[in-house]
Amino acid sequence: MQRKDVQVFDSIGLAAAHPVTDMDSTQIAGTRMQAVSSLLRNSSIELSTNGEPAIRKASEILPPGMPVYVPKIPRQTLHDKLVQLRLLHKYGLDPIPHIVARQLSSRQELSDFLRQAIAEAGVHRVLIIGGDADVALGPYADSGSVLASGVLQEVGIRVVDVAGYPDGHPTIPAHALATDLRKKARFAEDHGFDLNVVTQFSFEPENIVAFCADLATEIPGVPVYAGLAGPTSPAKLLRFARTCGVGTSLRAANKLGLGALKLAAHSNPDKQFEILAENKAAAATGNLAGIHLFSFGGFADSSRWLDDKARLAGVRS
Repeated sequence: MQRKDVQVFDSIGLAAAHPVTDMDSTQIAGTRMQAVSSLLRNSSIELSTNGEPAIRKASEILPPGMPVYVPKIPRQTLHDKLVQLRLLHKYGLDPIPHIVARQLSSRQELSDFLRQAIAEAGVHRVLIIGGDADVALGPYADSGSVLASGVLQEVGIRVVDVAGYPDGHPTIPAHALATDLRKKARFAEDHGFDLNVVTQFSFEPENIVAFCADLATEIPGVPVYAGLAGPTSPAKLLRFARTCGVGTSLRAANKLGLGALKLAAHSNPDKQFEILAENKAAAATGNLAGIHLFSFGGFADSSRWLDDKARLAGVRS
């Protein structure tokens, strides 16, 4: 199945880059600008609110059709998330629900939810993750088992996102993660799915660069969307990092200390974004297609950051 990147910000018709051996400063700047533009046109954001006013406000900032991921916490049911999915759809955004494998009680629960989400909120894409529970509530032990269940095909979902871990996983060895991702990619290709990888955020964007480069060798053609923490306070960022299990990066950040100016710099995604763009321009990031913003500091603030970046880059007027 031929892939097409989803571009949500308007293009300004930047000229396509052509390989050159000796680039002058103008060519280098143009290539970098193209990388910035590409990352922003293929961006998404994670919802961090239940309230309609915040969603409405963000919809006035974000471009129509912006992919918005809707996370699920253990105490919520899938049907609890339908309110948010409907609101995002109502305000012209593209809702993408998290499907947490080990929190699913039955095949019927998943099927019923997806059918309702498709009918009422225009859902056409999902993010499947395993979840942190030690014991599965139902028949699905991991994200691969949901993908292989046949439910997604039955209801008409053909675009599936799975998680990537640039810093590694707190409990799963790196070789097992790599093997599992290759299996998912083969399954997706064999069964007509578009598969994307959305990474966990990292305090060290170089880890994301290395992850993308490795993945391009192992699974060429599978787009990667790099997770970035949206603008927030250092204390909140560290709290979310501990919750999300951001391992190597968290240890590196802890060395800086909460009061350090360097840590404050990590609470704004500007520097991390610039590093990713520079590496994409240098063709060092392999499959890197776009960015995914975790809105730890608030949905509206993260939306404004994306909008400001897009306007500065000329990809939104």
